[in-house]
Amino acid sequence: MVRNPISLLLAVALCAGLAAAQQAPNSGITFRADVANVLVQANVLDKHGHSVNNLPASDFTVYENGVKQKVDTFSHDDTPVSVGILVDNSGSMRPNVAAVDAAAMTFVRASNPQDEVFEVLFNDEYHLVSPFTNDIAKLEEGLGSLDPDEGTALYDTIIRAAAYLKRYGTRPKKVLLLITDGDDDASSHSLQQTLKIVQAQNAPLIYCIGLVDKGEGGDFRRQSRKVLLQFAEDSGGVAYFPKNLRQVDAITQKVARDIRLQYSLVYRSNQTRPGYHTIRLEVKDPKLKNLHAYTRRGFYLPPAAAASGH
Repeated sequence: MVRNPISLLLAVALCAGLAAAQQAPNSGITFRADVANVLVQANVLDKHGHSVNNLPASDFTVYENGVKQKVDTFSHDDTPVSVGILVDNSGSMRPNVAAVDAAAMTFVRASNPQDEVFEVLFNDEYHLVSPFTNDIAKLEEGLGSLDPDEGTALYDTIIRAAAYLKRYGTRPKKVLLLITDGDDDASSHSLQQTLKIVQAQNAPLIYCIGLVDKGEGGDFRRQSRKVLLQFAEDSGGVAYFPKNLRQVDAITQKVARDIRLQYSLVYRSNQTRPGYHTIRLEVKDPKLKNLHAYTRRGFYLPPAAAASGH
């Protein structure tokens, strides 16, 4: 197994921001060729957990490191996104393959038809089974192309998928959907290295579906849940832990719907010091109370980016 390319991808993915101007079709979301621009994607829920739509830009306030930021672009359009579907293909997933593949395709069909999607099957190896496409038939073929094998290189997979998404994804909004049944046991990179990717500026949102085996020990289950929750919460996504396979299909539909209902805000950061930058998004509406915005907690700004003024 060749591991050196992953280290190169790690270095590439750690570079914060976007290297060039990007604009999604009909999105209204535009990045200038300046990595100081930060994209904040958020779902707003009421006290009952229901999505709240049609809020104006004036209801939102963004803070970075506690300092208020000026929002340059605000959008609540159903804009196309670049998506990576990462499916655990380890031996323990064998009984779940049919249901998981069906749920992944439910996600694709419930998403914006203009989305571009790539698929990865992973065990102790990373397999890009379908490059970016919106062809349903090709995506279905990719999911069923490999038999499950031993090992779970979860961290390496996230690193490589994030690098692929950044290099080839053409949409400003980027998402990873991860479906797995266990913790990492085969990666050459650590959890902390992977979190640096998840916490990079303008890194993708990560939605996790954890099929944690109830037959495993309590410590294993707790660690698996903790890791998936951290990936999701740090990136602005959500982690789900279905009680059975029947719930997975409904979860993928919900994730697709939530992505299409997201608010998107772009601001030019006025914070230049290296290190971790916190993001706080306040939502206050004169007609509604108890609103909560789910978004990324912050991002890591490497010293090189800070020295160049982002």
